[in-house]
Amino acid sequence: MNTELSSVQQRARIHAALGDPARLAIVDTLTLGDASPGEIARALDMPTNLVAHHVKVLDEAGLLERSRSEGDRRRTYLRLRPDVLAALVPPRLRDVARIVFVCTHNSARSQLAAALWAHRAAGIPAASAGTHPAARVNPRAVAVARRHGLVINATGTAHVGDVVTDADLVVAVCDNAHEDLTQGVRPRLHWSVPAPEDTDAAFEATFADLADRIDRLAPALQPTSAAPAQHPGADHD
Repeated sequence: MNTELSSVQQRARIHAALGDPARLAIVDTLTLGDASPGEIARALDMPTNLVAHHVKVLDEAGLLERSRSEGDRRRTYLRLRPDVLAALVPPRLRDVARIVFVCTHNSARSQLAAALWAHRAAGIPAASAGTHPAARVNPRAVAVARRHGLVINATGTAHVGDVVTDADLVVAVCDNAHEDLTQGVRPRLHWSVPAPEDTDAAFEATFADLADRIDRLAPALQPTSAAPAQHPGADHD
C-alpha cells in the first residue's frame, strides 16, 4: 500500500470517529486539558456507559492516550493526541521549485495570483502566464493590486510555453486554461475562479478569492533546497 493511500485511509478513520456530536464534544473537552471518563461524563452531562462507548471509538482511531493518576492509581486520565488531529491536513506537496499561475490571457487572475503569492508566501518564487496572452494586463487588475500595496507590470504578459518548465507547480486559475492545458503542460492544481466583470467591486472579489486560496495552499507546499535558475519570463509581473 502506498503512503498516500495509507494517509487517506487514516484520515478517513479519524473523520469517521469525529462524525458524531458526542465524540466531537469529548474531543473539544480534551483540547485544552486532560480528563478522566467520569469528569467527561459530568462535564457533558452524559451517561458513563455512553462516554465509555465513544471513548472506545476515539481510542481505536488513535486519537487518545491513557495515563494512570499519580495520586489515585485507580483513576485513568485521557489525553488528546494533537499529532493525530494534525494528520487530517492533506499531505504536503514536496520539492516545489516554483509555482506558475496560468489563465487564458495572463491579464488579470494569473497576474494577481502571482503578485499575491510573492507578497504572502516567502520561499518559493512565482510566475504567471497565459494560454493566449493579451498584449497588456487589464488596468483594473493593476489598480486592485496597487490598492493592496502590490505592483504588476502592465505590459508583462507571457505565453505558457515560454514560462513553464517541468519543475514547476502549475496552477490553472481559470476553467479555460485548465481545459486547454491537456497536452504537454498539465496543471497539477485547478482553481475555478470566475472571470471578473469589468467593475472595481468584481476585481476586489476576485482578489479576495485568490488571496484566500493562496493562504490555504502556501502551508501545504515544501520548497526545494535550492531555487532553480530563473527562466525567461519567470518574474510574477
